[in-house]
Amino acid sequence: MILKFLAERISWILLIVILQLLALFVAFVDQTVPLSSMLYYILLSGLLVILFLFIRYRKETRFYTELEERDNDLDLTTFPEADSPFEAVIETNVRDQMERLMQEASRNQSLLEQEKDELLSWIHEVKTPMTAMRLIIDRIDDFKLKSQLTFEWMRIHLLLDQQLHQKRIPFIENDLYIEQVELEPLLFNEIKSLRSWCMQKGIGFDIDLQAETVLTDAKWFAFICRQLMTNAIKYSEKSEITIASTEEAGRVKLTIQDEGRGIDPRDLPRIFEKGFTSTTEHQDQSATGMGLYLTDRIRKALKIDIDVESELGKGTTFTLSFPKPNEFTKLGSM
Repeated sequence: MILKFLAERISWILLIVILQLLALFVAFVDQTVPLSSMLYYILLSGLLVILFLFIRYRKETRFYTELEERDNDLDLTTFPEADSPFEAVIETNVRDQMERLMQEASRNQSLLEQEKDELLSWIHEVKTPMTAMRLIIDRIDDFKLKSQLTFEWMRIHLLLDQQLHQKRIPFIENDLYIEQVELEPLLFNEIKSLRSWCMQKGIGFDIDLQAETVLTDAKWFAFICRQLMTNAIKYSEKSEITIASTEEAGRVKLTIQDEGRGIDPRDLPRIFEKGFTSTTEHQDQSATGMGLYLTDRIRKALKIDIDVESELGKGTTFTLSFPKPNEFTKLGSM
């Protein structure tokens, strides 16, 4: 801060130095003015200037030091109080701007909440005709037509489900309930919901669960599994999807492996980016680029690590590594 203080007042310091040099020049030119007396005056005045700068530094930098060290938030209680007219101008302007920003942020948050509530309400309302459509489809005798309609119904259902979870993600911390979740019923329930699509594409599942439970939130983890399975089914044809769980060094690992088209190596670093689809299949109109993006955001909230291995034309493997249960969760489960 001292360098900034001196840099701010460099023009005044240069003016004082020039005046001192001017006095010394006058004493040198005018023989009636003793040079030794002028040197003595310059020495004393220089010391006074240094003392003055030291005192002003302590007084004038307090406001700016506190301003520099405060957190970058909108908390007005942490804003330093002004001691001079110029500092008062800064304080007034900054406080006014912060108050306007707080009001605007509050208004935007209210609008966001309203939009979220309206969309969630609409999604729940749509579920009623969706349920009625499913009952009507189940009564159709034509197997081929029934299969096609069930597939299209399921696509709409998955898109609604994705939109529902997307709107809830900003508030996921308020909705988490961590517990021991049985893998087998959760995975079988998700596979059952995708059964018609699997039958249409000739896809089966090979499941080997050596680790039977994981510590996570059942609802949000089910969404992750649903997204990874739908991706595996979407990009596979007449093959098997392997789901396996193991326990290594106290951590449960769940792998979902398909034999589909795979992912181009240049696309791998970007698959979790919002809106990214593919560079090799960029013309795929059905891809939204949201599934893996939402999966990545949810798994971060659940403290799940995710690794992806893929070979173009041979398939992709997603590995989910769950956190170790700590002492707190052990006590909580007793």
